[in-house]
Amino acid sequence: MPGKEKKEIPTNNVTWEKVLLARHSMRPHALDFMNGLFKDFVELHGDRRFGDDSALVAGVAKFNTRSVIIMGQQKGRDTKENIARNFGSAHAEGYRKALRLFQQAEKFGMPIITFIDTGGAYPGKASEERGVGLAIAENLMELCRVKVPTIAVVTGEGGSGGALAIGIADRLLMLENAIYSVASPEAAATILWKDSAQAPAAAQAMKITAEELKDFGIIDEIVPEPVGGAQTDPPALMVTLAEALEHHLSELEQAFVVKGEAGIQAMLQARYNKYRAIGHWSEVNVLAGARE
Repeated sequence: MPGKEKKEIPTNNVTWEKVLLARHSMRPHALDFMNGLFKDFVELHGDRRFGDDSALVAGVAKFNTRSVIIMGQQKGRDTKENIARNFGSAHAEGYRKALRLFQQAEKFGMPIITFIDTGGAYPGKASEERGVGLAIAENLMELCRVKVPTIAVVTGEGGSGGALAIGIADRLLMLENAIYSVASPEAAATILWKDSAQAPAAAQAMKITAEELKDFGIIDEIVPEPVGGAQTDPPALMVTLAEALEHHLSELEQAFVVKGEAGIQAMLQARYNKYRAIGHWSEVNVLAGARE
């Protein structure tokens, strides 16, 4: 288009390299983590209202000595599997299945561990007809008040409300090469420059890497990956992640179990405050910084 200014793609764009690693087809997916970290995993199906959603896998398992509820978005290794899993983008029934298991976790006193890896909830007509927006909103509300320890791990892509719908937690962890953002770099580039090819520039501007989000106080821990990415040595990653999960679960159990109802209420308030603070800014501070 005449007169349209082109945004140059940054050279040596480490952020874009992480985006590509986060999307690597051989990167461990939800079922890999479920089978590699837990024992006696039993998958549960259906939302009891419409059907099952293979894009979001959930069930009950053992983590060391604990019974836990686990869930995560499942992507495929090839085109056929990705189509079957809807590329990890859940419909409304997937999030309602998650909601059902959140409620079971509280009923039976089981911690919740979620694995986030999605570009976002499925945005198609069928998803809208079945109420995906309401399903996500109900999950956000339930996760803010569920009275059990909750841990979320961003393992690949953490995209938009589809990620947040299983991502409100007492502790938020990210793998070293994962990304977490309100929109995909391609979507952001389309909005900003009307050109999805500028996604690498958008990714760099959006501050979506684990290191950047740790600096912002949005995540609690970065889980190191093997050299070259998680796909190069999944067993080694499982060992590292298991240690991190055990550490955080042990700390959370002190508050939720040992300290009783007072501890539970304090943790729920801290969980709520944690997410209310994300993106908070002060106009006074911004103006003061500009004057400096």
